[in-house]
Formats: sequence, structure tokens, C-alpha cells
Amino acid sequence: MDFKVKDPALSEEGVKAIRWAESRMPVLMEVKREFTRERPLKDVRVGACLHVTKETGALMRTLKAGGAEVALCGSNPLSTQDPVAAALAREDVKVYAWRGQTAEEYYECIRLTLEQDPMVTLDDGADLVTTLHREGGGRLNAVYGGTEETTTGVIRLRALSTQGVLKYPIIAVNDAQSKSLFDNPLGTGQSALDGVIRATNILIAGKEVVVAGYGRVGSGIAERAKGLGAKVTVVECDPIKALKAAMSGYRVTCMDEAASYGDLFITATGDVNVIRGRHFQAMKDGAILANAGHFDVEISKPELKSISLKVERVSPCVEAYTLKDGRRLYLLAEGRLVNLACGEGHPSDVMDLSFALQALSVRYIVENRGRLPVGVLEVPAEIDRRVACLKLSTMGVKLEALTDEQRRYLSSWELGTV
Repeated sequence: MDFKVKDPALSEEGVKAIRWAESRMPVLMEVKREFTRERPLKDVRVGACLHVTKETGALMRTLKAGGAEVALCGSNPLSTQDPVAAALAREDVKVYAWRGQTAEEYYECIRLTLEQDPMVTLDDGADLVTTLHREGGGRLNAVYGGTEETTTGVIRLRALSTQGVLKYPIIAVNDAQSKSLFDNPLGTGQSALDGVIRATNILIAGKEVVVAGYGRVGSGIAERAKGLGAKVTVVECDPIKALKAAMSGYRVTCMDEAASYGDLFITATGDVNVIRGRHFQAMKDGAILANAGHFDVEISKPELKSISLKVERVSPCVEAYTLKDGRRLYLLAEGRLVNLACGEGHPSDVMDLSFALQALSVRYIVENRGRLPVGVLEVPAEIDRRVACLKLSTMGVKLEALTDEQRRYLSSWELGTV
């Protein structure tokens, strides 16, 4: 099939949403104008596994403007915005995505995307790439390269590469400075709390908020929660990150201790079973559990269910787990990405940076096909800097220009203390 979406009749609503996103994404729109003029992706088949949001819609339209043939599936069963999927299907993107997929349907859509024989892959979490490597056979030979959007995906791809299994070059867009320094802390920091608030309408001020993980994402969530008046605790296993959190004014402790007093728990580690049985047993009645990591493994749902008498859905994004002693713990979005399952994901303004990097990285892969080494590669510095400079320009920010003397000084060793 050319598409599988929930309801094609939602397309007009989706078109309006994508147009709104495009109005907030001036860097990507500059890339789109360039692609329209130059058609650098003519006849290139692109297979993408991304959260199907209005911002992703803007990226897909940019790739099509460059001449690409695009197939798209969702990278999370609950993150697809159905109107956007319908709108893209109307614009000849081969879309296989709808909100509320089962695990079987999710991987069926990945396989339908791979059946389009992509030459370039775009991934968010590496499910597309790992499925291709397990099942792709001869399809792997047609792939020039790929990109990866998120930390979890980069970790998985580096594991593939370390084991000698990765078969083609993949650019880690996630690690570009103009992505990781902004999208991860600012985008997730705001959108994770937005998802929590949309799902529960709780007041953040005065709450004991426990953030598990103080990396790029967790640090952003902690800062935003603190800004909303929360009392923030950070749980971290890395001593350097823990020290940074402590020096930033956060209480830092282990989950065994934090579990007893937290009102809201948000995981952002990329690891498994960060909150598990003994932690649930220590929590107070009414505690809320949310996950901002890519996969729904950070909060142990099997253990939570095993100690519960019943599970009741109290709203579209909230499940109440009643424990054997009568306490109730509330799990948001089935433990999946809270910002996308309960909200709209990152603001368009910050996805402008990430998706401009994606589009330009796809062009770089196509123009350098056959010449890139197999492995997980950095975004070329010139692309990273160009995206940052374009964003500054759209914000009306002016850069200082170094004088010739200053440039010579920075590249010399002769001058020292005088």
C-alpha cells in the first residue's frame, strides 16, 4: 500500500499543523528553498522512522522538495499525530503510522517502509536500522548511509559498529552541537514537563520532583522543573554528572532514598529498570511516574503490575496502579515518551535546528556516497556551524568578527606573558 494511516479525512487539519510548524522553522525553510532550486535528492529513496509530528511533516516536505521519494513510519507507538500522517499521505509520502499501534503493527510499519528499498535511512531510536540489519538481506546493499536523531539510537548504533555488524555509514545528528546543546536540554526539558502537565494538570511549584539521569536531557528537565518552583532531586550513577548536579544546587541521592518522598518521578537515562519493585514499594500514595527516555523500559511496568491489585485507566494518558496496601501510583503514557505521548513533543523552534541538520546530512550522504567510512560518524563541522549561523540570523543576533590580528594571535605560540 502507498499508505496506512488512521483516517485520511484528517489531512486538512494536518496540513494546517505542518504549516504552523514551518512558520516557526526558518532554518529548515531556507534549506527547503535551496533544495527546491537545486534538487540534490532527485530520485533518491529515503526511508524514515521518526516521530510523526508536524515538525517531521516539515522535514518530509523539505526532502521531497529536494527530489526524494519518501517513506515514513513512526518511531513510537504513541507519538504519531494522526492528522499529520494523513496530510503527508495526501502529499505522496508513503506513510505507515497511526497513534496507538501494537508492537506487531509497529514493526509491520517498519517493514513496509523498508520494502521501499531506501537508499538513505533516517532513524530515531535505531529500530529501522536494526530491523534492516536483521532482516534486510540484499536491501542493505542499496543503502548509501543514514542518520540517527536520538541518544538511545546512537548508543545502539555504536554497539552495532563495535561488534562489526554495522554495514553502512550513519551520521549521529544527535551529537551535533547545534542539536545536542539545544534540542536535548531545551526541547525535552520544556516538552517533558508540558506532557506531564497536559496529562495531569498538576501544579509543579512546591512538588518534590525526582529526575533520574543528569545528561543532556535530564539536566534540561531538572532546570525547567526548578524554574517552575519544584524542589528537585537528581538521581545519577555517573560521579561527574552527579557532581555537576550538586554544584548546580540540586539535591543528589540514590533512587532508594528519593523514592520515599518524590511526588513526580521523571526518568531520562536510556537504561532499563531505573525505577523498579523496591522503589514502588517505598513510594507515597499518589506519586506520579513519567518517562522521557526513548523506550518504555526505564520504569519497570512488569514489576509495577505484579505488586498491584488492579490497573485502571483514569484518563487517556494516565493509568492508576492500586497496590495491595491501597496506595495508588499513577503511570503516564504507559511509560512511553511523555512529551510525545501526552503532548506535541519538542517546540518547532528547536526542531528547526535538528531537522535542518537532518536534511543537510542527507544531502551530504548522497553527494559523498561510496566515499564515507562505515561506522557512526559526526555531522560535518561546516554543516553544524552553518545551521547555527542561520538560526542566529533568523533571531537577529550579530556575531563579533575577529580582526586579522586576533586571528593571527589565536593561531600562534610566540606571544606569552609580557
